[in-house]
Amino acid sequence: MLSLSFFLTFGLVAAETGINAWLRYAPLPSAMSHPTLPASIVALNTSANSPVDTAGLELQKGISSIFGKNLTIASHSSTSASIVVGTVSEYASAYGQSPKTPQLENDGFWLNTTGPSVQILGQNERGALYGAFEYLSMLAQGNFSKVAYASNPAAPVRWVNQWDNLDGSIERGYGGNSIFFTNGLVVNTTDRVSQYARLLASIGINGVVVNNVNANSSLLSPTNVAGLGRLADAFRPYGVQVGISLDFASPTEGLVYGNLSSYDPLDAGVISWWQNVTDTIYRTVPDFAGYLVKADSEGQPGPLTDNRTLADGANLFANALKPHGGILMFRAFVYNDMINETDWKADRANAAVQFFSGLDGKFADNVIIQIKYGPIDFQIREPTSPLFAYLQNTSTAIELEVTQEYLGQQCHLVYLPPLWKTVLDFDLRKNHQPSLVRDIITGKRFNRPLGGSAAVVNVGLNDTWLGSHLSMSNLYAYGRLAWNWAEDPEAILEDWTRLTFSPDPTVIQTITNLSMSSWPAYENYSGNLGIQTLTDILYTHFGPNPASQDGNGWGQWTRADGKTIGMDRTVSNGTGFSGQYPQEIMEMYENITTTPDNLVLWFHHVNYTHQLHSGETVIQHFYNAHYAGAETAQTFPTQWEGLQGKIDAERYNETLFRLTYQAGHSIVWRDAITRFYHNLSGIADSQSRVTHHPWRIEAESMKLEGYMPYTVSPFETASNNTAIVTSSNSTMGTASAVLTFPNGTYDVGVNFYDLLGGQSKFNLNINNDFVGQWTADNVETGRLGHAPSVYLDGHSATRVTFRNVTIKKGDRLEITGTPDGIEPAPLDYVVFLPKGVVD
Repeated sequence: MLSLSFFLTFGLVAAETGINAWLRYAPLPSAMSHPTLPASIVALNTSANSPVDTAGLELQKGISSIFGKNLTIASHSSTSASIVVGTVSEYASAYGQSPKTPQLENDGFWLNTTGPSVQILGQNERGALYGAFEYLSMLAQGNFSKVAYASNPAAPVRWVNQWDNLDGSIERGYGGNSIFFTNGLVVNTTDRVSQYARLLASIGINGVVVNNVNANSSLLSPTNVAGLGRLADAFRPYGVQVGISLDFASPTEGLVYGNLSSYDPLDAGVISWWQNVTDTIYRTVPDFAGYLVKADSEGQPGPLTDNRTLADGANLFANALKPHGGILMFRAFVYNDMINETDWKADRANAAVQFFSGLDGKFADNVIIQIKYGPIDFQIREPTSPLFAYLQNTSTAIELEVTQEYLGQQCHLVYLPPLWKTVLDFDLRKNHQPSLVRDIITGKRFNRPLGGSAAVVNVGLNDTWLGSHLSMSNLYAYGRLAWNWAEDPEAILEDWTRLTFSPDPTVIQTITNLSMSSWPAYENYSGNLGIQTLTDILYTHFGPNPASQDGNGWGQWTRADGKTIGMDRTVSNGTGFSGQYPQEIMEMYENITTTPDNLVLWFHHVNYTHQLHSGETVIQHFYNAHYAGAETAQTFPTQWEGLQGKIDAERYNETLFRLTYQAGHSIVWRDAITRFYHNLSGIADSQSRVTHHPWRIEAESMKLEGYMPYTVSPFETASNNTAIVTSSNSTMGTASAVLTFPNGTYDVGVNFYDLLGGQSKFNLNINNDFVGQWTADNVETGRLGHAPSVYLDGHSATRVTFRNVTIKKGDRLEITGTPDGIEPAPLDYVVFLPKGVVD
């Protein structure tokens, strides 16, 4: 229990960049009663680069930083009270007796603080390191409890997948360039890699695939294989094994080890080619983790090209890895990206089970099928993939994302573990028996030897790692959950907040409130009732564009028309997807009366006037939810402002900027989605909010000099369909209007567009008095890392707000815009918000 005097000591704090994340080891206040610590550290293996040696050094560093106490490190047993860290067998050898510990599984550890010495003993050296991080986490949070417990991981595979490209770019990366690659090669300097290894080890991650699943075969060149050795050397002291993604067609690309005419997985030459590659890698990286393969999906080559099965393709690599103890992670993300929307029975969601049909039990025992949590692709809400229940004789892993590809791209706060838990805790009821997804992926349900998880984690060179300080909670929580899937996301979040920011109760409560409301808010203003995230699936996957879902071969359809909406995935009348589930689950989803409201449009095609269990119609729920979600987002910056002075200025200001951006962009989302379906359905909002904005001044209605109207596409991403742009890219524009609002104090918001390829400048004046200025430079300066747009659309639309502006009726508003590059200083509208009003 932390004393009140502890919390009264918080004051000004030094600036931090975020580079240390949750491993800051911030000093505890002197007013707090510190525990009596052992006098030294005994690391039972001080061989350079061993995880036990790393554990000893980490304990020394952490205790010095937290308590200001420097402990010596010894490599042998001591008669004095010590923090002893090592493996169970190392302890028995050093002390001449086996410790009294419960049975530990691979990577598990025993932590005992009840005696004069602290025991941190791992089943293996990696486990000892995990135990050291656990102990330091307790101390850093002011938890000095006397404990004695064993902790074992839920599953043997706890990996992250990087989507880094050899040129240094990162697919769906929002935190800077790659820490692994540059200019086609593995980096020479690995300091940043070691820092990342430390973060991963601290949350129990034991494997990292360093390159994009859309792989480049030049990674297999001798120069880059040597580079993989450097990466492995940086990860090894932290117990993290390196793996790579493969291009299935590499044997035909002539870059390394000879050029073949085929990549047929049953061809003897191809088999020999891959065995040669694998043996070569293991000579450089003896503890190489294995391969990740994406095949026969989104235009990628694979075994189906040669009329072979997916099992044939997976086993090709698994057999090459098996002599070395490596694992083959084979992605279940297999589908045809040119399916026919005119076919009522066509359904991308059916693909995984269809492609893996008949293959259960035919994969080698070192193959793990890596399955995305839902049947489509990292959407805001999806039903659990039925493939988890289908593969009973094959090891599986769940694929999650930390990188927020469809979910705000780190520019929107979305704490993801509550979303993940909807899948992990889902009971598939296979054979009418309890079949929680978390028990399937750990091997418990179907008695599989392997299994676990992988998360797409696109860290970059930005000091915040992911581009956003708050988004790092998703990485921390992923590791904690991968170790124990039954953990509570809110409790994990509170631990992360103490470690990352402060143990101040106000800080913990505020960040908890923000984060726990963030996923429901984002779901509300981006896409609800199971309709998927209504983003632009053809372009950046960031802003709103509901029309992009339909009329293409990607299969993320809504099937919306003027009267109806939703996919019919029933067996009786639709695509048959519900029939892929075990019987009890199939029956629940087949019947609209037992389908949860939050998935009704995933499974059923209904009228907009269909009444939900809540009593609302579908269309009115859309209106209400989008307004509610955006209203919640408006509270994010004001909640955060309550932490000023409790968090260092650098992280406070950077986070406030992103939360303010999210509040503005949530309005863009809200308006785009509600206007689109209002236009499509012709059904009015019962509360008369949609298209009704009494506090706005449309830019095109203002007096324009050097500006001209511009019809925006898609139409719903501009208020009243229209914005204004300068008449040339070298001419300043002015937009002015006489204010008709009542006298008072307002928050003034200006919606504009921030395009890639220019940094326009704006000034806002009232009666020639300066109110504020801004530059549309979020993309070019890296303040926001989302995928940029060169168009006026939902991705580039944003808002700037000036607080507490006093006006009188009849005042003259004037905005001047100076274009830059291809960006013509575009403006959408100005809004004057009285206190308490959400536009």
